[in-house]
Amino acid sequence: MAKNDLQGTLDLLVLKTLDQNGTLHGYGIVLHIQSASNDLLRVEEGSLYPALHRMEQNGWISSEWSLTETNRRAKYYKLTPQGRRQLEAAQESFDQLVRGVRAVLRYA
Repeated sequence: MAKNDLQGTLDLLVLKTLDQNGTLHGYGIVLHIQSASNDLLRVEEGSLYPALHRMEQNGWISSEWSLTETNRRAKYYKLTPQGRRQLEAAQESFDQLVRGVRAVLRYA
């Protein structure tokens, strides 16, 4: 897969996580993706935080500082209306990719 496809997949996972869970801090996003995928997917923090920054710059998510359950300061992220539209587009794009790969595998 091209780097853009992998980056787009991370975006899709993060946007879907925020869509399902509302507001989460970065580590909460990591835990959700890992848990929801039955430990098949692990997002490294070194990949997550640049992606969150880029998505915030694109207007797909917003953030604010708050305290965690353990009284630590953390940046919490939430989906914006523009992010919801991006999520829909990313899901459709991913579904097309999966359909294409399955078609090739069926006839390869």
